[in-house]
Amino acid sequence: MASTVGTGGNEAPLTLDEPAPRVLSFWDQSAFWANLGVSLFAFSGAYTLLAPDTEGAARISIAAGVVAMIVGTVVGGLMLGLSAIPGARTGKPAMMLLRGLFGAKPSYVPTVLNIAQLVGWGTFELIVIADAAEELFGGGPHWLYVVVAGVLTTVLTIWPLGSVRVLRRFVTVGVAIALLWFYVQFFRAGLPDLTTDPGPGGSGPFGSDWSLFWIATDAALAVSISWVPVAADYTRYSRGTGAAFGAASGAYALTQILAYILGLFALALAAGEGAYGPFLTVTLGAAFFLILVVREADQSFANVYSTAVSIQNLAPRTDRRVLSVGLGMFITLLALWLDMDDYFGFLGLIGSVFVPLLGVLVADFFLRARGEWNTDADAPSRWSMIVAWLLGLSVYQLINPGDAGVWTDAWVRVQQWLHFTAQPWMSASLLSFLAAVAAAWALGGQAERRRATA
Repeated sequence: MASTVGTGGNEAPLTLDEPAPRVLSFWDQSAFWANLGVSLFAFSGAYTLLAPDTEGAARISIAAGVVAMIVGTVVGGLMLGLSAIPGARTGKPAMMLLRGLFGAKPSYVPTVLNIAQLVGWGTFELIVIADAAEELFGGGPHWLYVVVAGVLTTVLTIWPLGSVRVLRRFVTVGVAIALLWFYVQFFRAGLPDLTTDPGPGGSGPFGSDWSLFWIATDAALAVSISWVPVAADYTRYSRGTGAAFGAASGAYALTQILAYILGLFALALAAGEGAYGPFLTVTLGAAFFLILVVREADQSFANVYSTAVSIQNLAPRTDRRVLSVGLGMFITLLALWLDMDDYFGFLGLIGSVFVPLLGVLVADFFLRARGEWNTDADAPSRWSMIVAWLLGLSVYQLINPGDAGVWTDAWVRVQQWLHFTAQPWMSASLLSFLAAVAAAWALGGQAERRRATA
């Protein structure tokens, strides 16, 4: 069989020309998505939910942040589950599926954007791992932590399905115990008033300020959405569509909620100790935090593997192992050079691109095409779906231009030209998703009628 060449029948194929083995059970996938939901980003990025404006100054209470996080994560989890189904049904990876949605050549545009965001996420993950290790061990050579994390990431990508099974058999249990331990210790330490501002220098009540609720919700949702354009890279190995949807939507949402709430509680207890300080000061905190630091490598592994598979949409016969090694070295070098100062702006830009893309996919794959797509290398261009995607992206940017320099400035000028002012109740993610669904349905119907009368 073609799929056995070089990797074995239970491993991922080396090229897109080879079929995907259907070997991952519901529990394999649940462990994979559950571990992706428990990220150190949830701890270091908890402040993003409490200070969700582009200046990092306006604040909401921990209680409002928790609600925003739960709403954003549940909605994002459902979106992630929907994006998991096409891969399980067709056996095709995510960017190859976009050949059916947009056409072969137009699919290169979102493919390049996906490669860019995955390289960004992979780089950020190595930085987060190194920062956490530095705090865990009380200093040390930062560059060495980055290099070790980069090497571990690269090794995991060589045997991706084997890595998923290792997560299920060994890592998930340790992570669950660590989370439970920290919850118990934080509750024993006593939590402050959840309606107050816990950040540096803040002490006033913010319980009545929910004006930034939907911006905070979009920030939480964007973390889930970041996995939408890669979900099919893993669910293509699923034994069934139900297992793919349930694991992606349920396991991921559950653990991300638990991790974000823990991060928000840690922020409330930090008292200037830094994002990870509360985890290290509790009884046996260092030992359990080490589990979470080592486990973080599955985040960078998933990003690097999906980057390699995305590149294969442009070059289908390229060996993914060669791509993985090259990408592992590349993000390691980037992590040694860059920092995370523009984390929130990065999240907003990701959401504006991939939330409406998912809306177009849902409308076309589930409602019109009903799972029948042409994903060949010569699939014809479908400009109606591209227009629907761009319309959804525009809705997102008008409501939340984010904080992305020149890109943001351009959309602010569009807002002014249209005399449009976003209202507090407007969710950029939800409204852009619905706009993309409606546009894809309407434009797809027009395209079908033109073909019928041609």
